[in-house]
Amino acid sequence: MTKTAFNSVLSENTFLRYFSFVALYFAQGVPYGLLYFGIPAWMAANGKTPGEIATFAVVVGLPASFKFFVAPLIDRYTYLAMGRRRPWVIFGQIGLVASCIFMALVPDPLNNLNQLMLAGFVITCFVSIQDVATDGLAVDIIPMTQQPRANGLMWGSMIIAVSSSLAVGTWLLNTYGFTAAMLMPAAVICLIMCIPLFLRERKGEKIMPWSSGVASPETQKLQLSNWSVIFKSLYSVLSLRNSLLMILLIFISFGAFKYIGTLLPIFTVKELGWTNGEYSQYASTALLIGGICGMLFGGILIEKFGRKRMLDSYFLGLLVITAVFAFSTSNWGNKNFIYAYMLAQYVLYTFATIGIYSLAMQCCWKKVSASQFAFYMGIANFGQVSLAALIGPLKEIFSWEITLFVFAFMIVLAWLLLQFLNMEKQVTSVAGLEKGDLQKQTEFISI
Repeated sequence: MTKTAFNSVLSENTFLRYFSFVALYFAQGVPYGLLYFGIPAWMAANGKTPGEIATFAVVVGLPASFKFFVAPLIDRYTYLAMGRRRPWVIFGQIGLVASCIFMALVPDPLNNLNQLMLAGFVITCFVSIQDVATDGLAVDIIPMTQQPRANGLMWGSMIIAVSSSLAVGTWLLNTYGFTAAMLMPAAVICLIMCIPLFLRERKGEKIMPWSSGVASPETQKLQLSNWSVIFKSLYSVLSLRNSLLMILLIFISFGAFKYIGTLLPIFTVKELGWTNGEYSQYASTALLIGGICGMLFGGILIEKFGRKRMLDSYFLGLLVITAVFAFSTSNWGNKNFIYAYMLAQYVLYTFATIGIYSLAMQCCWKKVSASQFAFYMGIANFGQVSLAALIGPLKEIFSWEITLFVFAFMIVLAWLLLQFLNMEKQVTSVAGLEKGDLQKQTEFISI
């Protein structure tokens, strides 16, 4: 049968794998640009307090901390005839479109913060579902040798989406209002949804429930139908020494990134007197450059020099630039100085995230890939919620210099944990778990 763009198979086509994951991560980044950056800056420009803004950031980040509860459902239940992960990806995107429309209809959002936060919470619930399913699909079908480059393309795409939606969303907020701004991500995600609708995971699967096709033998072998097996397997791999170190590294590093990402719009608008439009212009440009650099160079640098070596350099760079920025108060009135820090920070943040994601994928056992990777990402988001919540109390006690420098201290802790991580041993340990599992299956069959 002649392959077309509509019946091509992700597991057999490298280009389509890269293309589809770039598009899916772009879809995740579109609502993030507004929820994590645009709306907090808009709230600051309209007189909301740092505590209210931080509370909004915490609430919309909460569902991402619960990915671990979603992931076992995705590992356990699916419609294999349409693919192991693809039905969940489609469901997540449908929910995203509907929830963005729901948020667009919130009346007088600045004076109705509870409903605004509820709508943001619902959006990130569906982002989490799509994210878990997409990450599980990536671990399942991307060869380990291609994972660094794939992570560079995926995360770079997401950062570009965040920057683009921040710029466009802020312009819509200031020009046409809140409703128009929130309808924008709904329209973009609706368009991107065509990709998972028309690309199969593996050969012979159905495009739609009513079309012809069957579950592939590979997905039937990977699919787990017993809760006990899922949780025992997950416990086995997560209890490995390097998995535990990975959990701590992810908690601190992603928490630190969320901390500085939430603090910067508050600092520039509240302390320096910027408008939310000025902040979004600078931040979106810096994010866009970071995303492009990540897509072009992030994966290649890791392939050439290794994950840990590059992460060492990224963490060191973040430490140095933040220390200089925090204590150069005489330059805070210079917008070029602030922008230079934002640019460097977002580029290093993008590169570091690509490296951490690649390490996390390398830690995974395919048998429970969605649950394990989601657990890591749930820990990442729990770190984001926990450390971002420190902003209000810290700012009440300390100066802006110390509050900013806390980010550098968090990065030092992440760097120290990285030094104890041994990925070669982790890969060997996971292979040992797989071998033991196969032996158990063979013994069961022989009995």
